[in-house]
This record gives sequence, C-alpha cells and structure tokens, in this order.
Amino acid sequence: MGDVVRGVTATGTVNPVTTVQVGTYDSGPITAIYADFNTAVKAGQLIAKIDPRPFQVKVDQSVAALALSKAQLGKDEADLAYKKVTYERDQKLLIKRAISEDTLDSARSAYEQDVAEVALDRANIAQQQANLDEANVNLAYTNIISPVDGTVVSRNVDVGQTVAASFQTPTLFLIAKDLTQMQVDTNVSESDIGNVQIGQTADFSVDAFPGHEFEGTVSQVRQAPVTVQNVVTYDVVVTVANPEFLLKPGMTANTTIITARRDNVLRVPTQALRFSPGGKHGSHPGGGTDGATASDQPAHHRGKSQHGKHVWIEKDGVLTPVSITTGLDDGNNVEVLSGNLKEGDLVVVEQVRPNSPDGAGPGSHSTSLRFMH
Repeated sequence: MGDVVRGVTATGTVNPVTTVQVGTYDSGPITAIYADFNTAVKAGQLIAKIDPRPFQVKVDQSVAALALSKAQLGKDEADLAYKKVTYERDQKLLIKRAISEDTLDSARSAYEQDVAEVALDRANIAQQQANLDEANVNLAYTNIISPVDGTVVSRNVDVGQTVAASFQTPTLFLIAKDLTQMQVDTNVSESDIGNVQIGQTADFSVDAFPGHEFEGTVSQVRQAPVTVQNVVTYDVVVTVANPEFLLKPGMTANTTIITARRDNVLRVPTQALRFSPGGKHGSHPGGGTDGATASDQPAHHRGKSQHGKHVWIEKDGVLTPVSITTGLDDGNNVEVLSGNLKEGDLVVVEQVRPNSPDGAGPGSHSTSLRFMH
C-alpha cells in the first residue's frame, strides 16, 4: 500500500508576488537617500531626495508672475470703474446736447475695452495659478516617496548621482510589497501544460535548503508562450506562503506540480507489468529452456493478456500470472484497481542470468528471478 503521485517537473524562479519599480519624474542630482537594501518602508515614506533648488526657483517665478497678474487686474479694475463713470456721465450730457455723439461713442468704446481687459487679466491669473501649481508639483516630485508598504530589494542610485528623466523614467528602487507571500514562475513545456490546472498542489525545493520541501498552489497558467531555441514553454505561477522569510527573490526552484494523486492504494512496480517469463505460463523459474527475455515474446505476452494487464507471482516454485486492472501510473508504481493481489505479495520484476557480473549477460540458460513487494 502506498501513494501514487503523477507530477510535472519544471524549473522556476522565486519572485515576490508584487514588485514596484520606484522611479523619478524630475531630473537632477540625488542629495539624500533614506532607505537602503532590506529596509522596511511604509507607503508615503520619504526614501530619497533630488536637489530641489532649480524647482524652487520655478515656484518663486510662478509666485511672482501670479502676483504681477493680480496687480495688473487691480489696476485695470480701477481704470474700468473710471471709464464706467465717464461713459454714464457722457450719456447724461448728450441728452442735454452738451457733447457730441462721437464723444459718447468714444467713452463707450473705452469702457468696453476695459471690460475686456479685466476679463483678460482674470484669465491670465488663472493661467499663472496653473503654472504655480505645476511648479509645486514638480517641486514635490523631488521627494521620492514609497508608493506601498514593503521591503527595498534593490537600490540603484547613490548620493551625488544625477538622474535624467527626459526620455525614460529611471528606476531608483525596487520595493517588494510583501515578502511573506512569494510566487514561483515556472517554465512548463508544451507537452505537459495540458495536465496543469489552477488549484493543483506544487512541491518545490531550493538549493539553499536542500532538506526542506516547500508546498504551494498553482494560481495562474499564463496563455502567453515563451519560445527559446524552438522550445515552447508556458509560465505557470505557483504561490507559496513565506512566513519565516526563508525564500528570497531570485532563488531557483525545482518544482513538481502534482497533476494526479491516489493516496494509500494498492500498487505494483511498473517493472512488474513489463516482465514476461522465458517459458509459458506455469513454468519453473529455475528450469526454463529458452532463456527468452520480454522483448523475445509475442506482443500478447508483454505485460498484457487477453483478459487485461497481469503480473507474475511465484507459488511453490511455479510462476503464475495474475490479471489486474490498473489505474494511475506515476512512472514508478501503478495503482491496482482490482485483481487477485494483496499487500505484501512478491511479484517478479526481472529475469536475470547469474553468469554475468550484473546478472543480465548472455551465455547461460540458467536463470534466476528478482522479486519486489
């Protein structure tokens, strides 16, 4: 009795479930670093700083421009008030025929121009306010902030180094969001991917802990193929808990994904199904006359009979076939669903010739048998 486990073997890499690349929007020299490798950080925590002086100058310029626009608005509003009074007074004077109509038209035009000028000043103030907000945003970006709670796994800058964000955002830090939950990205060949499904159990080991077996669960079977030298594989993601922080990013994992399992069942070695005696059914193991191997037998004698698969057992010095119905096969053992076998029976797995060093060489018809539980 025992377990029959069928699995798919693959090699993968241990990675954090979520890794955030922290870059920079601004360009400039790094003036301070507040986080190093393996530093635990919180979301919103300051981890580095870019020289803020050029961006502070932009803020000051925007503040001055906004103040100038507001002063201009005040001046134009005062002028508008005067032009309005003048226009209203000229309207009364025209009724009394004290001024010409051209004078009234000129006063109205000046008034309407000042109305437009005040509207222009207000729009200019809104634009200057937007410029100030932009300058403040750029100034705030000189503070490199951690976007998540996690652990710094990589730091790519030092104090004094200048970063340029003109064409591509540089990566300053890599932050693993939660190292207590890891995943193994495995490469499963296309011939095996059909048996892999989400939810299956996967066991794997890493070289750092050769005696420790880790257990995870298949969480993703990604559809995107990976082709390397005409070999097609698929990325199968195995999630695993890492409460003791034994697993580290980048470790190589030798993974076995369990695709089928039968626990505590009657099983026989697969060698027993391939065995075929040199003589006919019921021959004596030591008195065979032809010394034939399994490959010398007709197809119906090699592991199958007319009634299905069978194995050979020895009773009172006589080999007797026992028909069985088999189930799951893991390459080493086969599940026995039915048949006249019981736990502890000795089944023949090989017919050997004792005259060769390894018991399998030619030259003698005298044979012996090797048994296995």
